[in-house]
Amino acid sequence: MVSRSCNGEGSAYDPQTRHIELRYDDSAEDHDLFQNAGRHPAGNEVAAVATETLYHESRHALIDLLDLSLTNRQEEDAADQFAALMLLRTGPTGEQQLRTAAEAYELSAAANSNSDTSGRDEHSPNLARAANHLCYLHCSVPTRNPDLATTSRLPSQRATRCAQEWTQVRTVWIARLQPLLRKQ
Repeated sequence: MVSRSCNGEGSAYDPQTRHIELRYDDSAEDHDLFQNAGRHPAGNEVAAVATETLYHESRHALIDLLDLSLTNRQEEDAADQFAALMLLRTGPTGEQQLRTAAEAYELSAAANSNSDTSGRDEHSPNLARAANHLCYLHCSVPTRNPDLATTSRLPSQRATRCAQEWTQVRTVWIARLQPLLRKQ
């Protein structure tokens, strides 16, 4: 993993060097998003988003190293699911980091609401990514996250499907990772 300036490019996994590159510009943008939303200081939020990004890009590395065949959108959605799974397995700290990453997607969507970013890249729209993270968060530990089912951040129609979605995501990922896990 390397951190560097990026001249406008976002964080990414580079298959040529096999490096995960976290870009300073992303952190600066996330800092501004949270500061503009009234979060002062925004250091914890920026760290949470960087952690989610690191897990997301780690999944891209796994896809490359395992030579898995996925379409661009499938790969991006799988990377988001992997990031959620990795954060949620760490307990309350990871839950808060995932909630913060979802908020960053929401803030970014609101900040870019006047510009057409659809089709800009292979990622799902930011509001969809936020809803996915909140869905997984709500259903992974509903006793600690009951508020998510009663807010506009997670539409009620979607909330009713979250338990099934989360179970499927978790099951698929555990099955995919099982061959990589060391036998104790």
